[in-house]
Parts: sequence; structure tokens; C-alpha cells
Amino acid sequence: MMIGFDHKKYLEEQSKYILERVNNYDKLYLEFGGKLLFDLHAKRVLPGFDENAKIKLLHKLKEKIEIIICVFAGDIERNKIRGDFGITYDMDVLRMIDDLRAYELLVNSVVITRYDGQPATNVFMNRLKQRGIKVYTHRPTKGYPTDIDTIVSDEGYGKNPYIETTKPIVVVTAPGPGSGKLATCLSQLYHEYKQGKVAGYSKFETFPVWNIALKHPLNIAYEAATADLKDVNMIDSFHLEAYDNIAVNYNRDVETFPILQRIIEKITGEESEYKSPTDMGVNRVGFGIIDDEVIKEASKQEIIRRLFKIACEFKKGYVDKETLDRIKLIMEELKLKQEDRRVVIYARERSAKLKELSDKNEICPAVAIELNDGTILTGKGSKEMEATAAVILNAVKYLANISDEIHLISPLILEPIRNLKSKTLGSKNAALDCEEILIALSICAATNPTAQVAMNKLPMLKGCQAHSTTILGNNDEEIFRKLGIDITSEPEYPSESLYYNI
Repeated sequence: MMIGFDHKKYLEEQSKYILERVNNYDKLYLEFGGKLLFDLHAKRVLPGFDENAKIKLLHKLKEKIEIIICVFAGDIERNKIRGDFGITYDMDVLRMIDDLRAYELLVNSVVITRYDGQPATNVFMNRLKQRGIKVYTHRPTKGYPTDIDTIVSDEGYGKNPYIETTKPIVVVTAPGPGSGKLATCLSQLYHEYKQGKVAGYSKFETFPVWNIALKHPLNIAYEAATADLKDVNMIDSFHLEAYDNIAVNYNRDVETFPILQRIIEKITGEESEYKSPTDMGVNRVGFGIIDDEVIKEASKQEIIRRLFKIACEFKKGYVDKETLDRIKLIMEELKLKQEDRRVVIYARERSAKLKELSDKNEICPAVAIELNDGTILTGKGSKEMEATAAVILNAVKYLANISDEIHLISPLILEPIRNLKSKTLGSKNAALDCEEILIALSICAATNPTAQVAMNKLPMLKGCQAHSTTILGNNDEEIFRKLGIDITSEPEYPSESLYYNI
């Protein structure tokens, strides 16, 4: 893989900059946007970026940091899903706490924002409390966003409970956007100043990258990633006016800056040190870019992946047509085609050939995978296994230099599993998925050295690209995610079934 980003350089620059910012205050509330852990978008668009760079950065500063996690009560109530893990936001909070603790970081508490007594939220809160985790609730802020006098008063932020903290840097993070991180920071700022303490606020957002061009593919990839939020990158007009220097930000930050500036000035009682929303940020990711051409190409590929993802979500009814049209416009803006993703052509061609050979006018699922050496292999669906499972077996065979004619999994193993699945457990589809095939392979590996050699090649699939001609099931999506394979799908279901395709 071509490297375009220097992870070590970035960590050094970023930690130095955060420490410089905290020196101005007794306490700094640092709003952490994006993914604190497993930032797979950043990893894909910045080849060389460590998906856990941000948490490693915090680990480096662990003696000075504690963490508050925010989650919007409405997201818990409607079971909002974090797309890259396929888990709900409440479950992601639990995962975050475990992962933060694994990095020796102090989790102060969880804040339920815009709380209004929602039943599912109450259950979640009780679950946290039973495990010894402090929980705070914030109601909607009275007067927000226009009535500054009410917002910055005991009727506004003063209604929220004060969260006791002990470290000089308080990181406020969340499972996703719209979780109330900013309001939590400002509420804490209000309480700190009421107690006569000097506290500050800063924002850490990886994207858009403020010190590269507005129309750079890296920044456009951010627009693609947030198409459902309708975020638009723009020149920070406040920064341009204050410093005669171009900086890139996004519409929500630029639009809300005057209000945010006035709120901070009302809280502190003095003129804000920040002249622009870019000033508030501490992100230094742009300084880690070492090969711009590699970054541009990776970003274009991410935009194409986003198109397929949103098209599938539209097919499932999760996003509206406006979101789909927006990602299509982004593709046109960069003159990108679906076929610019190499595996797409191979998967489609394999599916078309299977359809030609079929006696029936039926869907013929096929999957193509591009290995890290550039080799592209395909797999087809059959009565024995799904196309996803077939392509993984074909890939490990190739990597282990095993002939295609050799069966890695004995029919004596396959058939009982299929019978168990269809006859005993009553599954409508007896074909084995990725997880079932990998379990069968591991059983065979206990007595078959060839199967063991193939098993040993599975880690080499990390970073590979794949494409399916049909929408993947949840189990297959999860296995590809765990293997580190970036897979996209055509917005087509593998059958006419309504329930069994979900």
C-alpha cells in the first residue's frame, strides 16, 4: 500500500499543540469530534494513518486527561446504529468505556443529553449505574440558540448539574454527531466561571482539513461521509477577515460561530480570544500529509465506496433520496465513475457470466476481491456457500499457493453443518455464510495441514478491497469488517424475500 501520511510526525505535532492550548487555562474542555477509536474513514483517506491515532494521542497525555462521554437520549430511543460497527449508540458507549480503560484513560462519566424521561434511556442509565459508572442528565437548554441571556443563566446552563473533574484537560466525546458535546462543554464552562475558575474551550475535528484546498478530494470525501447530515465545506469567512488567510471549515461551525462566540463572552465576561471557528480548533492532521497524490487517490476511492454504501442504505429505506442525489453530485464534481473502483467491474462481469450459464432468470451473486499485490479474484454463490464465503476461500488458497482444485473443507464437514442449519434450525437458506465457512475451515485445520496453511493467510486479507453484486447480510458484513476488508455492494437484494434479506 502506498503511504501518504506520517503517523509519528502527526502525533508529535498534535500533542505539542494541545499542550500549548491548555497552558492558557486552569482547565481546558476539549470537544472531540469524529471517531475517538477505530476512525476507519481517516485510515482509508489518509494511508498511513493509524485508526486509533487519537486514543494513542490521549494515552500519551493520560496523566493530564479525563473523559466525559455524551449520548443523545433520542439516539438511544430510536436505536441509532453506528455504521462502521453495526451496533447501537448505547452499546457503542459501553464499548468506548472498555476501550478507553484499556488505554489507561480515566472515564469520568456519561452525560445523557436532551433527556426527557425516555423509557429506553432510563433502562440504559440504570445499566450504567449498576456497573458503577456516573451518569448525568442534561435537559434541552432553555432559550437556545438565540436568547443568550437565558442560555447563560441559572435557567439555562445553570439547570444542568456540574460534573466534578480533576484533570487539566477534559475530553468530551460521543459515539457520533449531534450528541450534545458542545452544549456539555459550555455548560461546564458556565459552572467553572461561577466558581471563579478560568476554563477554556477548544475543538478537535479531523475533517475538513483546514489548511488544504476547499476542493481537495480529502475534504470532498468528508462531505461524502456526512452526506446524510448535509454538511458543506466552505471558506471560513471569519478567519479570512481576521487574518487575511484562507482556512477551510464546514457550514455548521461557520454558521453557529457568532452565537458560540457571544455565549463564551457572556460566560467569561471578556472578549473572546477566538476570531474564527478555525481558531477554536486544535487539529494538526494536515501537517502529517507527506504524499498529496496518494491522499487524493485514496480520497476518491473513499467517495466511490460512500456512493455504494448510501445507495444500499437508500434501498433499505435508511436514507432519503436527497442524500443519494447529493453523493451522486459529489461523484460528478470529481468526474468519478463506479467502475473506477477496480473490483466493481470484475464482480459484475462474473455475475453476468453466471447469469448467462443459468437456465433461470435469477439473481447470480458474485464477489470480487483485490489483494494487496493487485491480484483480483472472484467467488460465486452456490448451494453450499455464499459468494462472500467462496471469495475468502479463493483468496486464502491463492495466498497459500494452493491449487484451486483442492478442497480445503471436506464435504463430510460441510454437509452436517448445512443439515443442522436448514433441517434442525429451520433456516430458509442452507448455504453457509462467511462465519460458518471459517468455523468449518478451522475444524478441518485441526487434522488437515493444507487447511491450516490457508487459515494462517487470513490476516493477509486486511486492507484488501472487495465488491459484491448483492447486498450483504449482517453476519457477512461483520466478518469482512473484522478481517479488515473494505467491501462495497450493489443496491440489489440477493432474493425477492422481504424478511430473510434483512
